[in-house]
Parts: sequence; C-alpha cells; structure tokens
Amino acid sequence: MAILHLLRHGQHGLLGGVLAGRMPGVGLSERGRAEIAAVAERLAGDDIAAIYSSPLQRTRESAEIVATRLGLGIEFRDDVIELDFGEWTGATFDSIRADPRWQAWRTHRSLAALPGGETMRQVQSRMVEALLDISERHVNQSVVVVSHGDVIRSALLFALGMPLESYHRLEIGQGSLSTIRIDSNGICVLGLNERPRL
Repeated sequence: MAILHLLRHGQHGLLGGVLAGRMPGVGLSERGRAEIAAVAERLAGDDIAAIYSSPLQRTRESAEIVATRLGLGIEFRDDVIELDFGEWTGATFDSIRADPRWQAWRTHRSLAALPGGETMRQVQSRMVEALLDISERHVNQSVVVVSHGDVIRSALLFALGMPLESYHRLEIGQGSLSTIRIDSNGICVLGLNERPRL
C-alpha cells in the first residue's frame, strides 16, 4: 500500500489570462506561495517519505516550499509535467476560445488532440504509469506528487473509473491536495480538492 498526495501548484501570475502550459518562467505569485506554505503545514504531520515534482517553475517552487518545511529532497519527473498544449501554449484564453478546435477539446477529451500537442489519453497514461511506479517504490509510505490541474484530474478520473469526458465534474483548485491509495486491491480516492486555509 502507498498513499500519494497529489498537489497542484499554487497560483501564478498568468492564471485566467494566458494558457501557461509548459512556458518557462511562470513562477508562483505571493498568494501561490502562501497557499503552498499552508499545504506544507498540513502535510507536516503526515510522515511524508518523499516528494516528486514536475520540473516546471511553478511546480518546482511549490515542491521546494514543501520540501523545506518537511526536510526532504525532491525528485523531478517529466512524466508528471503539464500537458503539452502545442500551438496554444502562451496564447490568451480569448484567442483559444475563438479557435474552432477548442469546442472539440472541451467536449470530447478522450478523442480530441491539442493542436501540435498531446491527447488527454496520452496524459492520463503517463501520469497513471508514473503513480504506479512511485507507489511501487514507496510501499507502506506516504509521498507528495506536485503536478498540474489537468494532469491530476486525468489520474483521478482513472482512479474513479470515469471517462475523460467527465473532466469538468472534478474541481482541482490551485494549491489543492487530492489523495489516493494504491494497493493490491487497486486505486482508492481518499480525498479530493482539499484547499489550503489562508
């Protein structure tokens, strides 16, 4: 058995205006740092064995805050990184919504591909494989995996046996924790979208 806390990075400055995706140089805002500091305090009593993180700046900064509080190192993994949004990376949400491909992406996540980027099936596959690998490394331990909203959603949909089209039924807020257990019986969701208290 392994317990995995899936932590979405804290708020960043482009939130709501620009699709950051894998853009470099997108760090946490002051509020984002406060969100993650609150999560680190919450995790301090949970006997965390390891921290894994997407290598992007906002997840790296989030992982560093948690690691400092818990006295742990960080292992960065490309398989828990943000979606590759392809042509839409760095675009405003207004311009993306005007793209006729946006509606297909919104409504048919299991079939649509991002222009020049990944499909949600690819994202889900790499994230689930990463979590299974991490769980095998940490039998009878708890770990933190710092990732991104869509990536975490994809793993939770898999754990819940829900189709990717149910994407909008799960809220994964900035700085939120969602917790799963992986053991010989499969995957069980223990907590969902636990928000930091500021």
